[in-house]
Amino acid sequence: MKQQKWIRITNCENIPLREGRSLKIGECEIGVFNLGDRFLAVENRCPHQGGPLADGIISGTAVVCPLHAWKIDLESGAVLKPSDTTNCLHAFETRIEDGIVLLDISGLETTRSEEEISCSLTPQDLETQKTAT
Repeated sequence: MKQQKWIRITNCENIPLREGRSLKIGECEIGVFNLGDRFLAVENRCPHQGGPLADGIISGTAVVCPLHAWKIDLESGAVLKPSDTTNCLHAFETRIEDGIVLLDISGLETTRSEEEISCSLTPQDLETQKTAT
């Protein structure tokens, strides 16, 4: 079993309820979604044509791609619609600690430090990442 590597992403209130935000770690863009009772994260690209899932509509524990309405399960990364595909995205484990969203990046092949993470969050969010480490 791989050892988990947790990084701080942002304060919980910086990702509005039922919305997603994207961040980039190395070459991987990740969508982080606020479901109200928890946060879920998957690769931020629809397996169909690379649509930005963080811009999609959340439906239960799934997100609907804004480009062509593919539906992706946020818990597993599996494509739910269309049902005739076996494509899947990497799902990332998340947790909340002291009001901060943390993301397990142990599955990523990257040598970047937390300071090199770029995302669609505000500059204050990035400052929170730096001061929290």
